[in-house]
Amino acid sequence: MYFCAPVTEVKSLMKKSSILGLIVIAIAIALIIGLYGSASTYGSFKDAKSTNGELHVIGYLDKTKELYYDAAKDANYFSFFMKDKKNGEECKVIFTGTKPQDFERSEQIVLVGEMRGGEFHASHIQMKCPSKYTQDKVEITEASAKKADL
Repeated sequence: MYFCAPVTEVKSLMKKSSILGLIVIAIAIALIIGLYGSASTYGSFKDAKSTNGELHVIGYLDKTKELYYDAAKDANYFSFFMKDKKNGEECKVIFTGTKPQDFERSEQIVLVGEMRGGEFHASHIQMKCPSKYTQDKVEITEASAKKADL
């Protein structure tokens, strides 16, 4: 003798599991779209001119030009010139925040911001500083010893 559930209960379970599966798939798609939309993009100053919204620009500080930071006048205004890594294009950068410590020693700079007019307005600065673990090269020479007469 076999016992089976009535057909109406099986259909009801299939409907509930199908609906639950569709909800899980919809949530997964929404998460993927949300993460893709907020993913940051890297570019150059030229790209920033043609892009609406924030962009990451990697580059190097132009040490031949002056840095401007006067904490007495405005502690939240710092400007400098940077050359982007992609094209070597130079642009004035304005950061509304305090000047990062050891900024001049940075090897590479990553800016997050947008172009306004002819200036790049950075909302965030990340610096790659020289490694504190690499030591200066030391030249070692061999010394010769003289025999002492006793």
